[in-house]
Amino acid sequence: MNPSIDSIRGDIVIPNMKKTIMKQYWRLQQSQSIASLLLWTSTITLLVWPYVSWRFEEMDPIMGIPPTYIGLIAIATLVISSIFFIGYAYDQILSLWKDHRTVDTERNPFATYALIPANVVLIGQMNELLRRHASDDEQVQETCSWVDEWLQWCGEQEIWVRSQKFWDENLETPVPPFHFFPDGLVENARGRASDINEDGN
Repeated sequence: MNPSIDSIRGDIVIPNMKKTIMKQYWRLQQSQSIASLLLWTSTITLLVWPYVSWRFEEMDPIMGIPPTYIGLIAIATLVISSIFFIGYAYDQILSLWKDHRTVDTERNPFATYALIPANVVLIGQMNELLRRHASDDEQVQETCSWVDEWLQWCGEQEIWVRSQKFWDENLETPVPPFHFFPDGLVENARGRASDINEDGN
């Protein structure tokens, strides 16, 4: 039974929608640390100020700077120093970054089961050299065949299509039909590349 048009459309639209949402989320994350520092500093400074403002009311200006500004700057400096101390403790005392990196690596497909396109090409070449060098070793041949299956899977992913599109558009020679790929995989990726726009969607 052929899938309905609605189901096919859903299979295409939902992944694209998820990727668009995550792309915007990634863009927000790039400024998150700086924005968070500014927000934390300004928020805590303004929250604390009403409780300590009386200490600065009777002060004389210092170098022409009103005591109110001096108090606010002092509180903001204390807040920023506290944040830096927490970061130091996170790094040097608790060393939580080690576990953070472990979890981050476990959740990163390109550090576990997937390959970036450049590595696909390199491993494909090395796998073929190994196959030819140990042509009489049955175990090596089985391993090379398994690697071929893995490379085929990587070549069918969208990231390969994007990379191949970039190479086709920016290199003098188009991407050749690599020997470690099944027949037609490169041409199929080239056809899929036409559906990818410049914004990365």
